[in-house]
This record gives sequence, C-alpha cells and structure tokens, in this order.
Amino acid sequence: MAITGLLLIAFLLMHMVGNLKMFLGPESFNHYAEWLKGEILYPIFPKGSFIWLFRFVLLASIVAHMYSAWVLTIRDRAARGSNYVVTKRRAQTYSARTMRWGGVILAGFLVFHLLQFTTRTFLTGFTATDDPYTMFVKSFSGPMSFMVILYALWLVAVCMHVRHAVWSALTTLGLNTSERARGVLNSLAWIVAVLLFVGFIAAPLAVMFGWIK
Repeated sequence: MAITGLLLIAFLLMHMVGNLKMFLGPESFNHYAEWLKGEILYPIFPKGSFIWLFRFVLLASIVAHMYSAWVLTIRDRAARGSNYVVTKRRAQTYSARTMRWGGVILAGFLVFHLLQFTTRTFLTGFTATDDPYTMFVKSFSGPMSFMVILYALWLVAVCMHVRHAVWSALTTLGLNTSERARGVLNSLAWIVAVLLFVGFIAAPLAVMFGWIK
C-alpha cells in the first residue's frame, strides 16, 4: 500500500510538471506530449513503447493499491470483532477518515480524465483532431469553464488523500521514529499536497482568466 501510493504520488508530481509547460506555449506543451509517445527507450525498445510501459506500470500500481486497500479494510473490520464496545477513538484527521471514499472518487475521476484526454471519448469543448495544447485550452475556457470548478473540487479530494498518504506511507516505511520526525513528516505531507493543488490548478485558472490562450 505504501510503496504503490508513493509511486502514484511521484506520477502526480511528474504530471504536474508536464501541465505547467502550458505556460511555455503550444510548441513546448505539444512537444512534451509527443515526446512521451516518441523515442524514449529507443532503440532498446521500438518507438512508442515507453508510453505503453508507463501506462502498464501506472495501471498495475493503481490495481495493487486498491487491492491493498480492500485487504486492509477486511483485516481492520475483522480485528474489531463484535463482542466489545469501543469507548475511545484514536484522533484522526478528516483526510484519514475519508481515505477510502476519497480513493473511490479519485479512481472515478481518473477514468473520466483518461476518457477525456487520452481516448478523447468525452470531448469537453474540443474536437478529436485538436492538438494537446488546444484540447487543454478549450476544455477550461469559454462555456466549458465549469470544468475548472469540477477540476478544483477533484484536486481538493486528491490533495486530502495525498496529505494523509504521504504521512501514512512514510510512517509505514519506518520514518516516524520520534516527535521531531512526526513534525517533519506532517510538514512534508502538507507541502506535497499544497504543491500538487497549486501546480495542477494554475494552468486551468490561467486559461479561464484568459492568461493562456
């Protein structure tokens, strides 16, 4: 659970950096999008192999993460039993209490996101022949600006999930060893969560306000 979670957070950070290329203009962003599908790992592997390998690793991580969550949920419920009454609950943050539902929401929006920009099944203002830069601009501008609100709400769910995930994963891996370490881990968790929110929402907001056209 911890390892796959950290892999997925690393993917989000890389994806965020890629999205920020929108501020460098269409040539830079489109080049980045094509580069992902191009000659990475070539000539060791055929051209275009990297993106499929990357997708496979990402999908495997998501499946393993969700399976781990399911197994841990079953174990947690079994450990509680039914022959005693809980008199005191451990203090938990809102992020911790909503991890399971947050994960379901994230998975659902991820499917929508893939159908939107990867398979181009849901055309949110753009056409199937538009380049990646144009797709991004049309999705978050004009009459489709509601996508910015939807995207922002999804990002709140993502960052709540990530905030607890960073803390929990690093604790599971043995880094929560003292009061000082707990403070560092908590600060790191908040930094990563806020960085992801700001990094991901920046370009859609810039499009909505006309700073990126």
